[in-house]
Amino acid sequence: MQFPCRLRTLRPIVLRLSLALAALAWLSAAGAVAQDYPSRLVRIVVAFPPGGPTDLVARLLADKLKGSLGQNVIIENKPGANGAIGADYVAKGEADGHLLFLTTAGAVTITPHIAKPPYDSLRDFAPITLVVRPTTILVVKPETPVRSAKELADLAKNKPGEIPFASTGNGSMPHLALELFQAAAGVKFLHVPYRGAAPAVTDLLGGVVQALFADSPVLLPHIQGGKLKAIGAASAARNPLLPDVPTLAEQGFSDTVADNWYGLLAPGKTPPAVVAKLNEAVAAALNAPDMREKLLQAGAVPAPTSSAEFGKILADEHARWGTVLKDKNIKPD
Repeated sequence: MQFPCRLRTLRPIVLRLSLALAALAWLSAAGAVAQDYPSRLVRIVVAFPPGGPTDLVARLLADKLKGSLGQNVIIENKPGANGAIGADYVAKGEADGHLLFLTTAGAVTITPHIAKPPYDSLRDFAPITLVVRPTTILVVKPETPVRSAKELADLAKNKPGEIPFASTGNGSMPHLALELFQAAAGVKFLHVPYRGAAPAVTDLLGGVVQALFADSPVLLPHIQGGKLKAIGAASAARNPLLPDVPTLAEQGFSDTVADNWYGLLAPGKTPPAVVAKLNEAVAAALNAPDMREKLLQAGAVPAPTSSAEFGKILADEHARWGTVLKDKNIKPD
């Protein structure tokens, strides 16, 4: 008669032992996955055309990661819909660490509020790390008769809705910078969206459009070469490589901070052990002196974080831009 009582006593012990063994088995499997990763080619998707700032940073990172990961790392450009096409491709892709997404803030914190893409930025991706923080710069052709953002705004007041002003796409951070600038200055430009920075810069250089907000990495060579003139920065502080270019706030336009960032994501169900290994590899790459120097010279400040820190940045930025878009009634053209 005592045997059932002993069974009841043993059950919790057996259950705890089973759970502990299951946990050990899971940890062992996770460790094996991380140890074997990567087992083949790693692809980093960039949702913009080749030649733009995101593409530049991605190629520098891919080249550095080849050594630390021991596998080839290539870039796949999937432009369109301000990053939504590339984002959706990765969100629905293989979740084993061999498919990654180097994205700007736009595709995952702005586009979801204005275009209702077929992915959830906070659910369908595993944050790996923040990569860099570039500066959003306002540029015009050197012959344009303005020397500051204020003078450009004054010019627009005399020609409302006539001055063609490029962006890197509806819902991109440069587009948001333009919208904030227009609201603060009380003016209206003719918005001309492009599928990325490279074609927008090409048309600005060719005189098709007259002004552009874009990320510093793609603009610096043209500014330093005298082909473009920087007249403002939609950032909280001046770019260290352009110390004479004041922020929009310094020129009297408050609430015009549109700092961009690039971060690395993986499909949402990617194993945490693989995410951790990638986080470590990217941090080592960004902290390497040669890599850091190349990025800084391009105007992109290396900014590696933990996976959790990047996840919080992603959530905070998603909420912030949702509020800005609603309060300012900003909608896609």
